[in-house]
Amino acid sequence: QVHLVESGGGFVQAGGSLRLSCAASGRTFSTYVMAWFRQAPGKERDFVAVINWNGGTTYTDSVKGRFTISRDNAKNTMYLQMNSLKPEDTAVYYCAAGSKWPVYGPAEYHSWGQGTQVTVSS
Repeated sequence: QVHLVESGGGFVQAGGSLRLSCAASGRTFSTYVMAWFRQAPGKERDFVAVINWNGGTTYTDSVKGRFTISRDNAKNTMYLQMNSLKPEDTAVYYCAAGSKWPVYGPAEYHSWGQGTQVTVSS
């Protein structure tokens, strides 16, 4: 288990950009698979992107070419750079830590942040 805190959410117009951060506590950050999920009101929590120990990444189709996931193990931080934002991207974004690769469902992640709201206006 690791404590995760998201930041960087906010209100942005369509076509704009935001950079989300996920700060982790603990000494084993570099051993975790790290992922971003998002959840819109009344919807299920959906996979967005994941990054493994070696920097390998996978994205959901709807964000490919627009979002970039990265990590800085020295800072115990994961990032999600979001460009060309669309109203459909509006959701609470959560970071998660896991121990398996690849995993795209939320059930297998053992640690979660509290989420950060991203609102994209049209």
